[in-house]
Amino acid sequence: MRWWSVANFVSNAGTWMQLTVQNLLVLQITGSAAATGLSMSVQAAPALLISVFGGAAVDRWPRRTTAAVSQALLGTVAFVTALMVALDRLDVTSLMVLAAVTGVIATVDGPACSLLGNDLVPREDVPSAIGVGALVHQAGRLTGAALAGVTVGFLGTAAAYAANGVSFLFVASVIPFLRPARGAIGHRAAAEDGVTRETMSVREGLAFFARRPRLLALAGVTGVSAVFGRNYQLTLAVLVTGPLAGGAGSFGTVSTVLAAGGIVGAVLGARLRRPSVRVVGALAAAGGLLQVVAGMSPSLAVLLVMVLPMAVVESVSDTAGTAVLQTDPPARMRGRVLGVWGSIGTVWSLGGPPALGLLMELAGARGALIVGGLVIAAAIGAGHLLRGRLAPAPRVSPVANLETAA
Repeated sequence: MRWWSVANFVSNAGTWMQLTVQNLLVLQITGSAAATGLSMSVQAAPALLISVFGGAAVDRWPRRTTAAVSQALLGTVAFVTALMVALDRLDVTSLMVLAAVTGVIATVDGPACSLLGNDLVPREDVPSAIGVGALVHQAGRLTGAALAGVTVGFLGTAAAYAANGVSFLFVASVIPFLRPARGAIGHRAAAEDGVTRETMSVREGLAFFARRPRLLALAGVTGVSAVFGRNYQLTLAVLVTGPLAGGAGSFGTVSTVLAAGGIVGAVLGARLRRPSVRVVGALAAAGGLLQVVAGMSPSLAVLLVMVLPMAVVESVSDTAGTAVLQTDPPARMRGRVLGVWGSIGTVWSLGGPPALGLLMELAGARGALIVGGLVIAAAIGAGHLLRGRLAPAPRVSPVANLETAA
């Protein structure tokens, strides 16, 4: 697990190095902000359309082999992009093709790597392993963003893509040496259940998700939070540079506090032993109320005080939700469940920012934060009350009635 965490840190740092310079590269090639958005949509589109098939592949194939191959392929794409940038041969068409190929590979790589990490620890430590993964992600994000400027400044844009390719190959080289922990929930659980690869269909995964109330509730909580909150890079940027009359430096400070809160939240999330949808909902509702207070901040100093707990709550909620998602389904279904979740999450990630932007146009930055936070808290509270009313009453046996009467 330590080797896997180090490898993921390197990989996340490389990925964020590339992401930091990618939008600038698209703007440099096309001169169009619309083309930048289109490249992001092209990369996300495969997750929307074929994530369920990628999850089914992860359930069918050995996880270590699948993760190693997908990481190597992602590294190859990064190297090809770096070479084309260095030779000044990257145009709009090739850029879109490479983005689409990356998105297709990611539909398999994401669930494969997530579930492989869970196999490296005993069953009871899976929530902590997911928390460690969240911490590694946040640390890699900060490191990669910092290294991007240095790398591009001294070596050029192509070097950032090449560094990302090296990071993928490093992960692929570590995977063959990983061994499942004793008592882990391994990939062979399906075989032990007498399930064959022929029965691991996409339809079965969709039906399982649709019949699982806990997963549907998790999808609802995460969806309302994703649409009306969490897009703090958008809402807080408008709030800081607008009503609070700050500049780019002020928003940079807010972004740093958000990142620090994410790291603290990941550490706290790693300590969760029994995460549940109820915990996720309570944290999301608390985050919505904190968002309301942040929207009423009279100054940048007050906003910074509110941003830290907002980021902590969001990070712990995400960690708890991921733990539920990866541990609630039986082992043989987890790849397909993550595939379904990938499609749902893509809908939110593509639809959330435009919806929030429209809300800001109508209500302003403060109004969007306040209204969005109230909607989150109210929706989650209403869902909790509705669940309590619809829950079946406990059955009492005749023997118990007789004992009560006596």
